[in-house]
Amino acid sequence: MKDGDRTGRFLGIPYDWRRPTRERFKQRWWNTQEQKVFVPKAFGWGYAINLHQLARRAGLTKRS
Repeated sequence: MKDGDRTGRFLGIPYDWRRPTRERFKQRWWNTQEQKVFVPKAFGWGYAINLHQLARRAGLTKRS
């Protein structure tokens, strides 16, 4: 597998087969800069939930 084949989209769904890192998990699960609730997973195929955006929309955090 080439390094370029480790991330991308298949059938419109994102995948990331790179070795997972703490920073990438943090970026996907609690990203204050991203406006989307559903973001690509830090490892694997599919989507994860940006918990910061979900909490903000529920009124549990300040708007950023």
